[in-house]
Amino acid sequence: ATWWIRQAITRAIADQARTIRIPVHMVETINKYIKTIRTLTTALGREPTDKEVADEMGITEEKVSEIKQIAVEPVSLDTPVGDEEDSQIGDFVSDDKTVGPADAATYSSLKGQLAQAMSSLTVREQEVLRLRFGLDDGRARTLEEVGKEFGVTRERIRQIEAKALRKLRHPSRAKKLKDYLD
Repeated sequence: ATWWIRQAITRAIADQARTIRIPVHMVETINKYIKTIRTLTTALGREPTDKEVADEMGITEEKVSEIKQIAVEPVSLDTPVGDEEDSQIGDFVSDDKTVGPADAATYSSLKGQLAQAMSSLTVREQEVLRLRFGLDDGRARTLEEVGKEFGVTRERIRQIEAKALRKLRHPSRAKKLKDYLD
């Protein structure tokens, strides 16, 4: 009965102790890994290599690397950093997929300026530029694709595009958009 109680307690700890749940068999492997590290460190008088740990545990070095990655405990972004503890890890982590406030404001302003500049074009010229440069959906179309949509040749679309761009390059319109060029 003692063995069953010990096993139930061990499994409950393995299931609930970590922020990110790891299967029980993997927790047991991690515990064996930690125990092997301690034993080898004591025996060798230094930190053992992955190969030494793998040989001692009877597994591959790749498996040891996998165990090391899984064994790492996650760290909260709210964890204080520095002696003053006035900043947190989250203050130093950036999200590359999210547009920053300054970029969002610049993009919004550019969109407004572009809409204003394009308002001097004919509806057809506006639509050609929107499709050619993917201004609405981010997908730029070829001259051929735009030509099919309008029922004209790609050469005609090229001419319409060139005329529209020439209008936009006029100094009175171009100066408003020049600030956004990098």
